[in-house]
Amino acid sequence: MSASDLTSDLGPAYTSAFAAARLTRATGAGLDPHAYLRAAEGASSPGDWSESLIRTALQYVDRARRAAASGARVSAGAYEQAAARWFHFATLAPRTSASTATRHAHAAAEADAAMGRALALLDPGARRIDGPSFTGRLRGPADAPSTVIVVPGLDSGKEEFHRVTAALLRRGSAVFGMDGPGQGALAATTTLRADYDQVIGQVIDALSLDRVGLIGLSLGGYYVARSAALDPRVAAAAVVSGPHRIDWDALPPPLSELIARRAGGATAAREFIAQVDLSSLAPRIGCPLLVVDGGRDIVPGVTNGAELVRRAPNGEYLLVPEGDHLLGNAQPDWLPATTDWLTRALTAGSAT
Repeated sequence: MSASDLTSDLGPAYTSAFAAARLTRATGAGLDPHAYLRAAEGASSPGDWSESLIRTALQYVDRARRAAASGARVSAGAYEQAAARWFHFATLAPRTSASTATRHAHAAAEADAAMGRALALLDPGARRIDGPSFTGRLRGPADAPSTVIVVPGLDSGKEEFHRVTAALLRRGSAVFGMDGPGQGALAATTTLRADYDQVIGQVIDALSLDRVGLIGLSLGGYYVARSAALDPRVAAAAVVSGPHRIDWDALPPPLSELIARRAGGATAAREFIAQVDLSSLAPRIGCPLLVVDGGRDIVPGVTNGAELVRRAPNGEYLLVPEGDHLLGNAQPDWLPATTDWLTRALTAGSAT
């Protein structure tokens, strides 16, 4: 969440600022910027913005059906992928009522279903894998030399980071895109948990692997760094826009309110945030670690990744000065380099 979100007014002025603040995140995830601006234009409330994005998603679903009926399988799959991303982004609006929460849960379920239809058309070998605290899809060759788990953040989900997944698949890795507690398809029925390393451990168990790579986005970066410190099966890890430490009392109200919703209340949120501190865990990260930060990603109360790199024994730092949160405005400056780095780190480790 950026500084432009720091307002309690949920009317047109807030909605306009809210939509603008999410433009680079949307385009970084693959939403067409012109379509996004058209969808956001004129929204008088966050609910209007969310409904407009859902209508756009439904247009892509309709295009997918028509393409499939004409035998255009690839186009149908691409439209379903687009629909999944639009449905997901509709869940990012602030929840102001029970009806909003219901809308978000429906949109998250539709995002998951649309991505399932897309992969059935474009990547029939993709496998759905569910566990006690996670759900996701494994893609890539069964004999891939490495497997990477893509871990989303506070209000993101597996449908948002398809470009990260695609970049890793092109480099030969198998990729598991997941939702964990409080995320994506599980957001309506679960809450955040600080011991997310246990969830990633469940995923590694389900994949029957003894070594994996991790890439975590936003709060997912904390989850990944924590797992790298505590699970010896993590062979390499990348943290993108992840917090080293969070100070609850300094957070802007929209962000603390979002965390409270995802955690199940203000008390649970405070307890959760109190554990988001990698100071003691960073020295225990023995595997190669790459931390990517955007120079314009500045949020009160959030300490970015430079301190994590300083404390981690094998940490490397990539600072993109013009990058914002999740660096959707500077993707060529970090995504190829980061996925190259992960690929090298994992294949070099497996050869020794």
